Amino acid sequence: MDIPKKMRAMVLETPGKAMRLHALAVPRPGPSQVLLQVHACGVCHTDLHIVDGELDRPKLPLVLGHQIVGTVAAAGEGARRFPVGMRVGVPWLGSTDGTCRYCRSGRENLCEHPQFTGYDLDGGFAEYTLADEHFCLPLPEGYGDLDAAPLLCAGLIGYRTYRMAGEHVETLGIYGFGAAAHIVAQVAKYEGKRIYAFTRPGDTAAQQFALRLGAAWAGDSTQTPPELLDAALVFAPIGALMVAALQATARGGVVVSGGIHMSDIPSFPYHLLWEERVLRSVANLTRRDGEEFLALAPRVPVKTDVTVFPLEQAGEALQQLRDGKFTGAAVVKVKS
Repeated sequence: MDIPKKMRAMVLETPGKAMRLHALAVPRPGPSQVLLQVHACGVCHTDLHIVDGELDRPKLPLVLGHQIVGTVAAAGEGARRFPVGMRVGVPWLGSTDGTCRYCRSGRENLCEHPQFTGYDLDGGFAEYTLADEHFCLPLPEGYGDLDAAPLLCAGLIGYRTYRMAGEHVETLGIYGFGAAAHIVAQVAKYEGKRIYAFTRPGDTAAQQFALRLGAAWAGDSTQTPPELLDAALVFAPIGALMVAALQATARGGVVVSGGIHMSDIPSFPYHLLWEERVLRSVANLTRRDGEEFLALAPRVPVKTDVTVFPLEQAGEALQQLRDGKFTGAAVVKVKS
């Protein structure tokens, strides 16, 4: 495969400032790394938190993007897992130390010294990127590049959030019906759950979208669902929704925050938590999550709804995500 010396990349130089299109040198893979020619990269709320400075320790300058679909263009020393030309996915978890107590106990998502794609490591808003081969994921056949990209964070984090809700869930609330929610709803429907979708007030387009995907009811986040929820998943980064979800849960109900950042959760009376209700968060993902979900997705089958932007409009994609201008997921198309 012919590899150019230069590549186009959208670069964040300072949080709070717009990304800019740069010509950068194509990186060379080191030990256990693969160089990927990027085909597509999903757009995520985490990218917004980085641009806005709410996640405040990024590598700078930085190429964002952590839902990467690409083909192996070259391999570094010792990298033998994927042949040149094979299509793979790269998620948020870019590497771990492998030695801390969390890694040793199967909880690598809580690693003490992780590196995250598009935060500590340059990501996929570029024509080429590097990745640790051990943290790349083979992608299921039947998904095009644009359709596969949202599976790698919206899908994986959504799936982990859903699993954290536990067993014995018949009624499931989903607060914030965007990229993760539209994937999780399909999995939950496949597994026989009754789904109640909550959107920002007045967002009838998202409510209709949820109903088309099989939700039993859709309304705004100020409304009370027709029945109490066994569990609620909160994908919108609004702390008050954790309390609203708690108010809507039945005894023993679980409320799970699926985000990496959230505004402050307001104080609330203890009786909302009593009767063994649970509030919890999700952090990152494990490679096992990826393997499980990417095996499940074709069986459902999960279908992603994507709005496509060219590489040079990655900033516009983030702004439209912020403003709620589309349903489903946004994807940056890199390779024409």
